[in-house]
This record gives sequence, structure tokens and C-alpha cells, in this order.
Amino acid sequence: MNVFSNAAIEELGLFADWLKQSDVAGVVIRSGKTSAFCAGADLAELEAAYDMIMAAPPGDRDQLAFDHFFRLSRGLRKLETAGKPVAVAIAGLALGGGCEFALAAHHRVIADRPQATFGLPESLVGLLPGGGGTQRLPRLIGIEAALPVLLDGARIGRQAAVAAGLAHELVATGEEVTAAERWVLSQPQAAQPWDRPDRRAADAEHVSAIIGQKRSKMLAETLGHYPAPSAILDCVERGLPQDFDTAIRTEMQIFAKLIQRREPRNMIRTLFLGRLDHERMQKTGANPKITEAVASVSKVLGVQSERGKELTEAFARAGFRIEHMRKVEFDGCVAGDVYWHDDEPRTCGKEVLRARLADAEAAAASWRSQLDDSERRAADYVLVTQEGFPAYLGGLFAAGLS
Repeated sequence: MNVFSNAAIEELGLFADWLKQSDVAGVVIRSGKTSAFCAGADLAELEAAYDMIMAAPPGDRDQLAFDHFFRLSRGLRKLETAGKPVAVAIAGLALGGGCEFALAAHHRVIADRPQATFGLPESLVGLLPGGGGTQRLPRLIGIEAALPVLLDGARIGRQAAVAAGLAHELVATGEEVTAAERWVLSQPQAAQPWDRPDRRAADAEHVSAIIGQKRSKMLAETLGHYPAPSAILDCVERGLPQDFDTAIRTEMQIFAKLIQRREPRNMIRTLFLGRLDHERMQKTGANPKITEAVASVSKVLGVQSERGKELTEAFARAGFRIEHMRKVEFDGCVAGDVYWHDDEPRTCGKEVLRARLADAEAAAASWRSQLDDSERRAADYVLVTQEGFPAYLGGLFAAGLS
């Protein structure tokens, strides 16, 4: 699928600069692939960027992260303010940065086929849409409609997209490029609704109340272990009352802090790279050692078999998925610089949990030399998705708890 690699982001900025001084009537953007318009960021490159940022002195990291990742937002902003009408023809998935690309166009045409959907699934790998997604989507369809997409990774299909005002035209498959060209050649105004002086974002006056309710519900569900939803809500609450250029910089300032946390790195490695490794092995024949390794570590952890009240509750409060236990109530502690099981005060439950995790990590370490990098990531994916291990911790095989 098309992704926003570093090279693609660089080319977008160059293209936007060219467009502003060109004599073309406008531009239609389409994909050369039938499966997708664009599937978002190159997450392998993103993990490399994390390593680059964290290798820098702590005082330089915020600015380094901002400068590196703001390039996409800057390129999209230059594209939508180049003074030329921009239309996109969507015939497949427009996810993450691909959805943000589409949102930066002035006109969106979508093909009438099930594969044509919009989505911003960054929260599912511990991140937030850093290419203006937290600012354009709520301004376009309202906060209430945007938050399930931003927080839960919900997708908006073709008919719902038109009904919500996200897409302007729904056309028969194969006619989306012609319809987009027709709009461009009609000499339309090349301006975004958020750039009109009299435009105010829907629900803007109620943003704090809406976000407050959503934050309470989110914390009750996540127990404060996942920083991405909180960061997304911060972006919407702080950015929506601001002018757009200030708002996207606010978004990136929050993103730059988030990308330095361990949770996004762990979730990308496990839920994305690990899933790809696991799916590839399922097709070619998985190494039976992976199944054996996961089973042995799960036995040591004993998450599903544990019946002791103290340790069971400690597991639950640390975000482990326990089938036989009801959900614990949020205790008001939001994820900070350390994980819940390492935080003070070290209650007896935390001490017992830390000891059990240390035993499980030792069991995983005994398998690492028998598995290659992709097999370790695949094992962590199974540990998280099938054995109840929290995604924010990222598993035990690839690198252990960190």
C-alpha cells in the first residue's frame, strides 16, 4: 500500500511549493492502487525516528521530534493554501496520514465500493494523528462525530462520509477521477472552511464540557495506562478554539511529547510489526517454538489461572486482561514517567506483581536466543492479543519490560 515515507513527505512539500507558482487550473490526487488511497505512516521508519530522537540529549528531544514530524503537517498546509483547487479521488482505504492527506484537499470524491473508507487509527498503536487530523476532522464533522474516529480507530464508510460532510461526492466505481477533474475545472474557490474569517468550529463553545465527559469515560476504560487518548483529547480541547495555523503547531507539540514515551514504541513493535510478522508466518508456516515459548511464559505469568485476590487485582490494575474478573475502577492515577506496577507506593500487590513479571521476563529471556527478531515480535503479538498481556508494555520477548 501507499505510505507516507520520509521520501514521500519530502516530495509533498516540494509539490506544494511548485503548485503555488504554477499556472495549472488545479490538481486531482488519486492512487495508482485499487486497494488503497494511502495507508498512513511508514511505521518502521517511525520506530527508527524514535530511536534517533531518544539518542539525542534530553534537552534537544522536544524540538528534534517537532521538526522531524511537523514536515507532513507543513506540507499539507502548504498544499491547501497554495491558491489552487485540490481534489482527491478515493477508491480504497484512506487511513492515518492518508486520511489527513484527503482532509487537506478542498474536495473529496469517494467511489461507491466497500473498500473506500476514511479512518485515523493512530491511537491503536499509541499515537495521535500528527498531520492535522485532530484539527481538521472535528472542524469538518463536529467533535462528537470525530472522537470515535480519533480515540477508537472507528472508520467512516462511503455513505456515512457523504452524510457527515466528510466526502462531497459519492460516485460509481471508476468515475471518481472524472468527477474530481470536473470539480477542479469548474473554477471553484480554493479555500478551506477553517480558513474563512467568519467560520467557527462546530461545538467549539462546548469543547471543554464534551472533552471532560469523554476523558472520564476513557480513563475508566484504560485505567490511565494509555497516554495517546489523553493526548488526542488535549489536542482537540486546546486546538479547536485556536486559529488553524496555531492549532496544528499545538497538535505537533503534544505529538512531540507523546512520541518520546515508551508506550507508542512498544505498541508499534507489537501490534503492528508483530502482527505483520505473525501473519506472514501463518501463511508460510509458523515456527512451533513460538507457540511453545508463549505457552511457557504465559504459564509463569498465570494471568488467567491466578485466583489470589491480591495478585489478581494487581494484574487488573496494571491493565492485564483477566477473563474471570470484573473490571476494576479507575483509581485516578494517570500514566506518568513510570508504569503502574513500578510506581510508588509499592503496595504488597505491586511487589507481588513485580516479582511475577520478573519471573516471566526471565522465562522469556531463556527463549530469545532461539528466536530471531521477527519471531520475537510475533511471540509478543500473541502474548498481547491472546494471553491478556497489556499492549502498552509491548510483551516480553522482543526486549523485555522497559
